Amino acid sequence: MAYKYLVIVESPAKAKTIEKYLGRNYKVVASVGHIRDLPKSKMGIDTENNYEPHYISIRGKGDVIKSLRSAAKKAQKVFLASDPDREGEAIAWHLAFLLNLDLNDKNRVVFNEITKDAVKAAFKEPRSIDLNLVDAQQARRILDRLVGYSISPILWRKVKKGLSAGRVQSIAVKMIIDREKEIRSFIPEEYWSIDGNFKKNSKKFKANFWGVDGKKKKLPHGESIKEITDRLATKDFDVTKVEKKERKRNPAPPFTTSSLQQEAARKLNFRTRKTMMVAQQLYEGIPLGKQGTVGLITYMRTDSKRIADSAKAEAADFITDTYGPEFSAHGKAKVKNAQGAQDAHEAVRPTSILRTPEAMKQYLDKDQLKLYTLIWSRFVASQMTPAVLDTMKVTLEQNGVIFIANGSKIKFKGFMSVYIEGTDDGKEEKENLLPELAVGDVVQSVSIEPKQHFTQPPARYSEATLIRTLEEKGVGRPSTYAPTLETIQRRYYVKLQQKRFEPTELGEIVNTIMEDFFPQVINTSFTAEMENDLDKVGAGQEDWISVVDRFYKPFEKELKDAEEKIEKIQIKDEPAGFDCELCGHPMVIKLGRFGKFYACSNFPDCRNTKPIVKEIGVTCPVCHEGQVIERKSKKNRLFYGCSRYPDCDFTSWDKPVGRDCPKCGKYLVEKKVKGGKQVVCINGDYEEAVQK
Repeated sequence: MAYKYLVIVESPAKAKTIEKYLGRNYKVVASVGHIRDLPKSKMGIDTENNYEPHYISIRGKGDVIKSLRSAAKKAQKVFLASDPDREGEAIAWHLAFLLNLDLNDKNRVVFNEITKDAVKAAFKEPRSIDLNLVDAQQARRILDRLVGYSISPILWRKVKKGLSAGRVQSIAVKMIIDREKEIRSFIPEEYWSIDGNFKKNSKKFKANFWGVDGKKKKLPHGESIKEITDRLATKDFDVTKVEKKERKRNPAPPFTTSSLQQEAARKLNFRTRKTMMVAQQLYEGIPLGKQGTVGLITYMRTDSKRIADSAKAEAADFITDTYGPEFSAHGKAKVKNAQGAQDAHEAVRPTSILRTPEAMKQYLDKDQLKLYTLIWSRFVASQMTPAVLDTMKVTLEQNGVIFIANGSKIKFKGFMSVYIEGTDDGKEEKENLLPELAVGDVVQSVSIEPKQHFTQPPARYSEATLIRTLEEKGVGRPSTYAPTLETIQRRYYVKLQQKRFEPTELGEIVNTIMEDFFPQVINTSFTAEMENDLDKVGAGQEDWISVVDRFYKPFEKELKDAEEKIEKIQIKDEPAGFDCELCGHPMVIKLGRFGKFYACSNFPDCRNTKPIVKEIGVTCPVCHEGQVIERKSKKNRLFYGCSRYPDCDFTSWDKPVGRDCPKCGKYLVEKKVKGGKQVVCINGDYEEAVQK
């Protein structure tokens, strides 16, 4: 079919969607991501000549480039419609080079959402390629290449082959190790609390010890409890103060990339990579029956909380019609961008609020529906009125001993009708109703319960909390978080244990080298300032060569110093405690790219290796001979299997507990449920109480 205009996008899925919107005069093809990059085999940057990059066509993209050139020759005009961010701008620039397009020509088209109206509007206002954005992306790529290709060879020679170092990944590893050091050096301190259960008439409520004689008092040890309880002579307490207030709670703003990744981890148990993969699918377009393929969300790589006026107006009408006018903020909900946000395009939101999760349910798979529901609900709530809570603070007193009871009641749900933001500890605010109390009332204590506690060390980072901290420190940008977390795990610098990051021995060795010899690379303030400088390059306020030069000049001196002073580190093999069954030599524990494993010390003459497995102390419930051991699936998910595999093929996602069901005799397993763990029968006809 003849066509006048060629449009080049990044992904084939997006190409199909956009071609339907534009009509028969347009042919839409995909570059399938980047087509030119720095060579893998060498640095590819001329540090003596203003950091001139040497780009080459990516291996394997020859046929794509050939077909793009052929299609471009047949078109009257070529439009470059790669993603609306710096990386997309750089891809457009590389395409223009390969296709010999005029950089001054208005052939760059950007849209924040893949809907018919948005795409058609974008093609009415094409612009030329923004070379400032290209320079910003190029500077980032060059900085990352200078760090990676300079430090990695040193790590290969001095520590172990296959290691790498990067700007953002090195800081992420350092943060995880610094947190681990805090945990190791943490000394628990004892403290006590006193929980009181009280009643007025038949209505019971709780209050906590606050202090004595009008002053707040800490309870550092058991003796301090006795001082308090000795002062309590009766069960009667006087109500000496009642404070009632009305408190407003504002909704969370619509999602940025970072907050979407965090909330999907908290509420959906999605890994960061999965969140971005599913979001990409929702952005590029979902077939909606007769409506055709439609992008359901706006572009998902953004640090902006801004919302288009048209989306605000649509939301105001929808909320008014669905929930009532008192629930709508009528487009006046105020959000403030974080400091340093690029604000290149909007927050992550549904392209139309009228496409409710219920209406989209039939078109989406399970994961798509979960993430779409999260994005839709968060956006709707962000455009609603605050919730109103009645709070009550009551002071109870006897012989100078003071207890305080705090209560709250939702007076008006507002945005909470739709969505409440998750928390990292999983605890959400709950109503706590107190009986009607007034100054002068007398209440009775039902029980006074002293409790001993010990201070806890800081928690290890989860994916959500690590992303949040990187963002708060200004390290990295929306597109870098997912690949950073993936890289530090793939290199085995850190590992995820129970959804929390722990450093490995290898990670600590590499971090020590980085701290001793490359302090600039892992300095969070310096890196955050570098991100600000890159933003200035993107805005045309700074020259990219100067930014790179300010980093490279001191870095070059650090490299020379490291080459001379880093001594070769030998990672010693640990004895495994048993001999090789093939040759009789002692087995040792080696460190590989995927973690530790058993290997014969007689390597290379004997190449016997074994995975390190963890027994859970339970005999196999199927063969009753082997031991149940922990295993990992290809997707790194924990499951349980028999040590006699393949002779016994027992496997289970749930942990066997080593007991049989009292009803049917089948084995029992431990399942994770809301609020804790529960022991259930695999036949499903028996369950025990939930253990928190």
